[in-house]
Amino acid sequence: MKKIIALTFIGFLTFSVTAHAGDVWDMSESPVYKEKAAGMFGRGLLNVATSFIDMPVQMVAGASTADNPFLGTVGGFASGAACTVLRAGSGVIDVASFWVPGFHGVPVSRSYENCLDFSGGQEKTVPSLPTSKYTPPPAPQIFKKAEPASSAAPFQPTDQDSRMKYVKK
Repeated sequence: MKKIIALTFIGFLTFSVTAHAGDVWDMSESPVYKEKAAGMFGRGLLNVATSFIDMPVQMVAGASTADNPFLGTVGGFASGAACTVLRAGSGVIDVASFWVPGFHGVPVSRSYENCLDFSGGQEKTVPSLPTSKYTPPPAPQIFKKAEPASSAAPFQPTDQDSRMKYVKK
């Protein structure tokens, strides 16, 4: 029962911090100690609680961008595992050291698509679809019908055009 009350209190504390401020990432970089401590604690809890999301996101991203989807999934699994450990570790450090003045933690990216993107996640870009290797067939060529020769003489085979030249003698 005490654990449930403690977790509920931590949940209320986390949501009340984010309700008063715009963003826990911005709060954790604040020069004001009270905002910095609350921001780091909230960011740490958020990173620990959502660190498992990196794994499937990286696997899907790897499979959709690689030439071979199986190898992309395996590579995405590896990068997702690394990002999961990085995000969880950053969260644990933030929660453990939110009270230290002047220390702003070890931030990771806000985006789950690339945990090492430190641009702040301000620009939202739509990922482009993978390019297809399909090349369309050439356009059909349209031929005009040959007009019959009205006054031409009928074809007369010559010695070179004779069908008998191919017959073995």
